[in-house]
Amino acid sequence: QAKQVAKGKAVTHYVETSTIGRECIESIVGELTSAAIKVIDAPISGGPKGARKGALSVMVAGQSQAVNHVRPLLEKFGSQIFIVHESPGRAQVMKLVNNLISAAIMISTYESLVLGARAGLDPDLMVSVLNASSARNSATLQKVPDAILTGSFDFGASVRTITKDVELGIEEAKTSQVPLWLGSSVLQVWRFAMTQGIAEDDYTSVIKFMEKWAGVEVRSRKEADI
Repeated sequence: QAKQVAKGKAVTHYVETSTIGRECIESIVGELTSAAIKVIDAPISGGPKGARKGALSVMVAGQSQAVNHVRPLLEKFGSQIFIVHESPGRAQVMKLVNNLISAAIMISTYESLVLGARAGLDPDLMVSVLNASSARNSATLQKVPDAILTGSFDFGASVRTITKDVELGIEEAKTSQVPLWLGSSVLQVWRFAMTQGIAEDDYTSVIKFMEKWAGVEVRSRKEADI
């Protein structure tokens, strides 16, 4: 929370950085407005590593004056501040759009790399090719090299968290009457993972199921070749 004095009265600002969906943040606004508390909807992206570096992206929705007041606070942990709308809730939608895409990219990347490994392709080489080609994405650039090829599976977010975000995205789509054919299929994969006892494991761990079914692993061979 942040406070300022306006016209002789103390004004409290409530900054919500969680991904909780539009309906929830609008409910918070309804509860706090009567108490003269300004709500700033500010979900973040970049994970624990980005937070430690102060390099998160922050999606912000709120009244201009309120946003300007808390901006110095947001800049403490966010290197990129995006003002997406003046109505709290719209930043939640922006975050859900981001995470729906991210969740789909992860599943597509994981299963495709397993296919390549099954055919005998070198995992490091595959990632290099992808990152120089049209399939380059956040999973091939960061998640796979940092947490899958290394076998550490510690990129920084849980299966439970990404599943929750995809579920919120699907609910937003239903409310907005927007069909999400791929999103619905992607959710089935994440929900499957939730039933396998890995809800609190890193979301890169999902590839282990695909590897098991194919009888291969997508791991770096660099150390093994030394």
